[in-house]
Amino acid sequence: MAGNKVETAAGENFKEEAGVSHDRRHESPCSFEEILVDWRGRPTCQPNQHGGMTAAAFVLGLQAFEMMAIAAVGNNLITYVFNEMHFPLSKSANIVTNFVGTVFLLSLFGGYLSDSYLGSFRTMLIFGVVELSGFILLAVQAHLPQLRPPKCDMMASTAGGHHCLGAKGFEAWIFFLALHLVALGSGCLKPNIISHGADQFSKNDSKQFRRLSTYFNCAYFAFCSGELVALTVLVWVQTHSGMDVGFGVSAAVMAVGLLCLISGSAFYVNKPPRGSIFTSIAQVLVAAITKRKQICPSQLKMSHGSQDTGPQGFSSPSASAIGLRHTEKLRNIQNRTGTSESRWRLCSASQAEQVKILVSVVPIFACTIIFNTILAQLQTFSVQQGTTMNTRIAKNFRIPPASLQSIPYIMLIFVVPLYETAFVPIARKVTGKESGISPLQRVGIGLFIASFSMVSAAIIENKRRNFALEFNKSLSIFWIAPQFLIFGLSEMFTAVGLVEFFYKQSLEGMQSFLTAMTYCSYSFGFYLSSLLVSSVNKITSSGPSGGGWLSDNDLNKDRLDLFYWLLAALSLVNFFNYLFWSNWYSYSPSLPPTAAPPLQENQTGRC
Repeated sequence: MAGNKVETAAGENFKEEAGVSHDRRHESPCSFEEILVDWRGRPTCQPNQHGGMTAAAFVLGLQAFEMMAIAAVGNNLITYVFNEMHFPLSKSANIVTNFVGTVFLLSLFGGYLSDSYLGSFRTMLIFGVVELSGFILLAVQAHLPQLRPPKCDMMASTAGGHHCLGAKGFEAWIFFLALHLVALGSGCLKPNIISHGADQFSKNDSKQFRRLSTYFNCAYFAFCSGELVALTVLVWVQTHSGMDVGFGVSAAVMAVGLLCLISGSAFYVNKPPRGSIFTSIAQVLVAAITKRKQICPSQLKMSHGSQDTGPQGFSSPSASAIGLRHTEKLRNIQNRTGTSESRWRLCSASQAEQVKILVSVVPIFACTIIFNTILAQLQTFSVQQGTTMNTRIAKNFRIPPASLQSIPYIMLIFVVPLYETAFVPIARKVTGKESGISPLQRVGIGLFIASFSMVSAAIIENKRRNFALEFNKSLSIFWIAPQFLIFGLSEMFTAVGLVEFFYKQSLEGMQSFLTAMTYCSYSFGFYLSSLLVSSVNKITSSGPSGGGWLSDNDLNKDRLDLFYWLLAALSLVNFFNYLFWSNWYSYSPSLPPTAAPPLQENQTGRC
């Protein structure tokens, strides 16, 4: 029985955990478990002056401008790395995917700093400046020839048998320093943008809480708008005015985003940091190990308790009292002896719920990694595909290959509002859910659609390659548009559903960290892409021909289509794996008291 339970004890002094005692919770107009302050740290609970969609709008402004700046760099970075830094194609692709992976991996660090020490607003200010400095350094290097390798045509050098000199020494050091500054700044910003905006909607105000799903859709609309401008206007500037001007424009756009964030300071509600969440998690794990032989009560209410008296005489509500749902899969046991124990042996129900939620969401998180591996191909190899195709759309105008990624976002700026205004109301009547369909259902739909993006990419790449080899002609670049369109639709379901799912599953004091896990999925997806490219090259190079699928700088000699088919198969297998884990998952959200009651003993929270 102890093997599948988190055994801990509820009843720790809740005054330290919530900030006020249970006896005094009704004296404040705010909910007792939610401590809100303004930008100066003064308590604030005035809904007409702070929070709501007005405050969130400033955060959405930062979301759009930051996305605009980072997307303009990331989506066309492979062109700069290959043509200006002179790294081989496969290494250039890995540099880009590792860069994007690092951005999203560092989101965990940003979420941890925010929840534990700095708060989301201060974290965004600090790391927004860090990201801005990275853009400036990239612009300086792109502008000064002495900081880059000598000019050389990489495609001509491959055909002629000689090699261009790649960046090394001080040149490489400057380049990677700039990339890491951008990655650190953007990574620490991303989870806090989402969580800080969501924090403006109180869980204790049912009207505001119902608008939370609308906020997540608005956040994705801001994301799409930023991507669209980056992939059209900014990438065009990079192509026609030079990467130095393009990087400089990204820096200017990032500065505007920071000004937008600062402008909303007077309207924000801020949740102060609550100390390291890892210490709390470690206490639960230690308590679970030291009390692993304790027998769990057969009745759920005895397992969690109702209300205990803490060591100092304060009344301590259990997790149920603050709107948490308990699950049968992992239980916490209450110590009913009334004696005081160390925090490493006696933990609150809320602490136990933190660990249970983190353990439960890991399989869902893992199922989105392949999805983001597909995204990595669209930002690297699909862009390189476009460079080998006919980019002319008018007599004197050629479309930059990286701008092809703007096609799904053109679609999405119309589809996302349509989803919110048309689909959600209809689905709400059918399902009875405020958001139309549940976040997990939304993620599942997106994962299923993603497989067809790679199917389309494989078919078109095979056609493009055969056309080039047999007829020595180039297909129009718009032939690869379907793979971007299909994935864009998939991302609308998966990305928004995942962010909403993780935020709504989080407890007070861990929203930014748990939201950061969605971005960590992007990180693992891009790292997996690098691993797959290297592994596929190694395995396929061992054949009679000696050449790997992706080992040449010339896509006409590579077999990118076979690599896409491999990803399509992995994506489909991943979808069925997701169906199993989403069915296994039990919802354990921190709910507003007016939205839904906690589960009773005989209720379940099955997805």
